[in-house]
Amino acid sequence: MLQKDILLGRNIHEDHLSPLEFEFLEKVQLFVKDEVLPSTRDWENAKSFPDNIWTKLGSLGLLSMSIPDKKGIVCSCKAYVEACRILAHGDPALAMNVAAWNALSASHIVHLATQEQRDKYLDKIATGDVKLAWALTEPDAGSDARRVRTSASFIQEKPGYAKLNGQKMFITNGGKADLIVVIARISETELSAFLLETDQPGFKITERIHTIGVQASNTVRFEMHDAVGWHTPCKFEEAISFLGKGRLGIAAMGLGIAEKAIQLTVEYASQREQFNRKLSDMQSVQNMLADSVVDLEAARLLIYKGAHLYDKKQDVNMAASMAKLFASEAVNRCTNRAIQIHGGRGMTFEYLVEKLWRDAKLTEIGEGCSEIQRLIIGKQISK
Repeated sequence: MLQKDILLGRNIHEDHLSPLEFEFLEKVQLFVKDEVLPSTRDWENAKSFPDNIWTKLGSLGLLSMSIPDKKGIVCSCKAYVEACRILAHGDPALAMNVAAWNALSASHIVHLATQEQRDKYLDKIATGDVKLAWALTEPDAGSDARRVRTSASFIQEKPGYAKLNGQKMFITNGGKADLIVVIARISETELSAFLLETDQPGFKITERIHTIGVQASNTVRFEMHDAVGWHTPCKFEEAISFLGKGRLGIAAMGLGIAEKAIQLTVEYASQREQFNRKLSDMQSVQNMLADSVVDLEAARLLIYKGAHLYDKKQDVNMAASMAKLFASEAVNRCTNRAIQIHGGRGMTFEYLVEKLWRDAKLTEIGEGCSEIQRLIIGKQISK
């Protein structure tokens, strides 16, 4: 009952998905079962996804969830968070990449790029032939985003283009990207965004950053020395406005990790015996599972509320921060309990819960750490 109805059964807002979205998510679920989950350890060991993963994701529609189709229809935020949740069942690093690709990079080009820029890139972005990244963070500018020092000097003889100088770090998929949305300073007080093609002499990856979790993701530090960027005419506030959707994606990633961790733990506890009893019959274990399921359901409701507000075109900043804050901290509690119930085995590479435990930590840091989410929420309620 627990696994089927709470963890693996229908989700609360499935009735609000279109038939096409429902069909899309069923294909994603099958893809995760057949191709993602069986490969997650191999990808982590290789510290990389296979090169063909992007075109596979593109063919499924996972790279175009923020891109309108020929009829102008775009995937709902509800379907987007569901896709991120399902992907995290198989490989959290892949879910993280897909979340950032859609919410930050593709959304930026759809809404803030010129028609010429959209015509050049969007079709190839949707198929995975042009790989994306989004670059805000720098060595001295992370949570304090306005400290960005990467400079953009407009080229007089080439209107719309600028020379970019500076460095970025902790850039998700930066090592594989063909096109990066770069946040840069255009004056002492103003920041804007540029499209940077990586196959040019002015762009240089200086470090592959290895992390304790989500290791398959190609996270890098890079430098720009008179690299040419194509300006997307926008203000800084517009460029970071997509973080709300991005935070809902990371929250959904956390939800998927928590679901998988609880599922594996329920299965283990129903088989493992100590003191002539199954672990699942022990009240202490039942209490931990109960706490995890409550965390899970509360996170789910906050995420779905945020997605609903986004689809209604309402202000989502506070709801997204609440969902991201609670889900990220909840998944860390859930994976920690999963390790505890598995005991010593949970600390070994034989059991997937240790990987989920390591992957979960990213959700408290990426797309704005928990402290920033509390700051956003606090400011909203103090207005």
